[in-house]
Amino acid sequence: MRFLLSVGIFTFLSFSLFGQIEVKFDKGVITYLSSQNVYVKFASTETINAGDTLYISQAGKMAPSLLVSNKSSISCVCTPLGNSLPLSVGTEVVAKRIIKTDVVVKKQPEPVAEQPSEIPEASPPPPKVEEAEEEEALRQNISGRVSVASYSNLNNSSPTHRMRYGFSMRGKNIANSRFSAECYVTFRHTLGEWADVQDNLNSALKVYSLAGRYDFRKNMSLSFGRKINPKISSMGVIDGLQFEKGWNHFLVGVLAGSRPNFQDYSIDPSLLQVGAYIGHASANGNKYQQSTLAIVDQRNHLITDRRFLYFQHSNSLIKNLNAFSSFEVDLFQQVNNEARNTLSLTNFFVSLNYRVSKKMSISSSYDARKNTIYYESFKNYIDQLIEDETRQGLRLGLNLRPIKLLTFGVNASVRFQKSGENDSKNLNGYLTYSRIPWLNMSATLSANFLQTSYLNSYMYGLRISREIIKGKLDGEMYVRMVDYQYKKYEYATTQYIGGMGLNLRILRNLGLYLYYEGTMNDQKDLYHLINTKLIQRF
Repeated sequence: MRFLLSVGIFTFLSFSLFGQIEVKFDKGVITYLSSQNVYVKFASTETINAGDTLYISQAGKMAPSLLVSNKSSISCVCTPLGNSLPLSVGTEVVAKRIIKTDVVVKKQPEPVAEQPSEIPEASPPPPKVEEAEEEEALRQNISGRVSVASYSNLNNSSPTHRMRYGFSMRGKNIANSRFSAECYVTFRHTLGEWADVQDNLNSALKVYSLAGRYDFRKNMSLSFGRKINPKISSMGVIDGLQFEKGWNHFLVGVLAGSRPNFQDYSIDPSLLQVGAYIGHASANGNKYQQSTLAIVDQRNHLITDRRFLYFQHSNSLIKNLNAFSSFEVDLFQQVNNEARNTLSLTNFFVSLNYRVSKKMSISSSYDARKNTIYYESFKNYIDQLIEDETRQGLRLGLNLRPIKLLTFGVNASVRFQKSGENDSKNLNGYLTYSRIPWLNMSATLSANFLQTSYLNSYMYGLRISREIIKGKLDGEMYVRMVDYQYKKYEYATTQYIGGMGLNLRILRNLGLYLYYEGTMNDQKDLYHLINTKLIQRF
């Protein structure tokens, strides 16, 4: 443990100082999915490069999720990093943008001969260059989207229809001021079950982000509301106040507020928390690094429940290598009214992605974080099963493009515990041909094997996709067969899954998404999933 702390602190303090930088986040949205590729649209991809990592906010946490393999002027073709985060059309994706601020050196005026017979008139001092640049940067930039979606589960016993409404907005320098705001709010309910909403509004209303920020100057700001701090992103959202001050390549910050309620994600004043952090960031060309060390005290009804150190680090100091890691070290815990002061490593996560060449990339991760709570999930049984059983543990991935239009990938993961009760193994592979001659479509063959303590599953699939009307309409079709073998009951069953989807661009910022999936089991029972989504961006 002392070794891990020493490594973390040494890493934090040992990087060379390249210059002052500012880390910004550009927001994009997933517009299309295939078995191995994810297509993400941005307002511009000028600052995004192949090999960069994209992030997704899930359950209040920012996690690396996609690796950019190719790009156009406004879109990126990505491959999933295999961390089992939910991916769907319309999911928001974030790209980190490192902005280097060069130090302005003012040239001193040349000395002039003294003129004793003349006294120059006093003149006001010229405006500082830094202030002029800062005022120039105060330009309003507002973007967002509104969505309406329906999810229908049709079967013979109990069909359900769920509605989901979403609104997200990010406004920078509103009215050309120093005030910025962001929000991401959803409301979902099941038709015919409105009483559940009336009993607990927070079960339907989810506020993932709702915050404002005031920039006193370029490197000093105060945030208030519900917000994820990118410097300590793995801690999730913080309800309250966050103050940050930076100079050169260092920064300090403090936070005071509360944690969300674990059951419905609502504001919970009984879960108070306070903390402070220091950070270091530097950049040189396409290379960057950022580190944060924090100490946080969390309470439950005013009694200290947990006190811990938090460390986070990300860098691209080695060409084509992106690294991210975070961990927590408990200093104090209150368990069953018993105080514990022993050091304990918790919530450890590390991810490495290396682009060996244009035709080959490898990835690896180790996840020992606590179980993530998903407040929203629309996945079918097999996808949810694979996600639950493979999120933790060691994961390795390999992506190859032996020829121009052919891509091959394989991912393997293993979860292990001393007791052996929750061990799991997973192997997933795919083969994609991105442009079939004469048909102008992409086809993907995939296979997945999952082994847990209570079942084995085997899944085989085929997915085809193509652009039907250029720039207007995309479509896809897929079939999957899944065999389940339950060890404890010596029972086996098979599912046959088929689906199709259409993505229609009605107007420049208005899109309609239609999906259907049908599932049939050995008993010929048929289940239907229908999803429609209308998204307006602004």
